[in-house]
Amino acid sequence: MLGEQLGEIRGKRSMRRVIPVDGGIKVEVSFEESGKMLGIDVMNFGTYNSSMRHDGSLYGEGQGGLMGQDGSMATWKGSGVGKLQGGGAVSFRGAVCYSTSSAKFARLNTVAGIFEHEVDAEGNTHTKIWEWK
Repeated sequence: MLGEQLGEIRGKRSMRRVIPVDGGIKVEVSFEESGKMLGIDVMNFGTYNSSMRHDGSLYGEGQGGLMGQDGSMATWKGSGVGKLQGGGAVSFRGAVCYSTSSAKFARLNTVAGIFEHEVDAEGNTHTKIWEWK
């Protein structure tokens, strides 16, 4: 069951590269976003790798960090499934877990998050995260 919305952040894909693997390709994507997490102004940055599966869907895994304006940090790891959209856009749905020693982000240590991550054809990103109860 979905709980409260934990955050919403927007930004831009900063890098995309193709990595050859046996039987196909893997795409590595880095991004930087800003917005709110737990009501705190944050910068979110990360990198994920996605591979196309036999049915045309995508599977991705990534990691990154959140940084508050005061330098407080939380790291995250996530995975999800996605699909290609028109013009090179992509849409992912998945789960994310956090780790932090920061008092500001401490609640994230006990939360499993569910996310929607959208990237449009111009590389603009929009991510929403909810608590998974």
